[in-house]
Amino acid sequence: MSSYVRLHCLAEGETEQIFAERILTSYLARKNIRLSCSLIGKRGGDIRFARAKNDLKAFLLGNTGCYLTFMIDFYGTPKNDWPGLSEACRESTPQNKAKTVNQATATAVAALIPNDANRRFIPYISMHEFEALLFSEPKILANELGVDVSLIDSILNRSSPEEINNSANTAPSKRLASLIPRYKKTITGIAIAEKIGIDKMRQACPLFDQWLQEIENLPRADH
Repeated sequence: MSSYVRLHCLAEGETEQIFAERILTSYLARKNIRLSCSLIGKRGGDIRFARAKNDLKAFLLGNTGCYLTFMIDFYGTPKNDWPGLSEACRESTPQNKAKTVNQATATAVAALIPNDANRRFIPYISMHEFEALLFSEPKILANELGVDVSLIDSILNRSSPEEINNSANTAPSKRLASLIPRYKKTITGIAIAEKIGIDKMRQACPLFDQWLQEIENLPRADH
């Protein structure tokens, strides 16, 4: 008998799903965590809580012993639909934004599902989107994009990747598109993520690291 954790991730879109399946799965497997992933609503996109909660409820009630998490971007998620998102937008730091929206999401899930199931839910709304992780290692990012590293450093401006803001012109994905118009999330983004690796992302992105710490600390069960 071996002790391990079963975890399923509901992903916002194809990029997050590929990242989870190609990179996170093997990383967590070394820690005896078995990760699977699917798209919200089976197709992803249209990230509304009214839609996501159906998948969430069905999974938690139908998969006893398996934990569930999200991989959803703060940027682009409708503010008038997702629990705590409007309040989070009024916060000044990524840490407070994440805390507000994740706590509100957990509270909303607790109201939907009995205690034994909602305890298996780990909320995670990434700040501000997947592309922020690619700024974890400026030299690798610059090399892969074919630009001078000073351009990446100027975007970071001595802040963490998760502090790159979420406006229509300055969100991480918009920054990358301005540097390299041919940037494609599911190809270029994933290739860069593979080169950087999870450990460097964790070092540079405290909220991403905190999420993985919570996952790593989940109680093991014998299977």
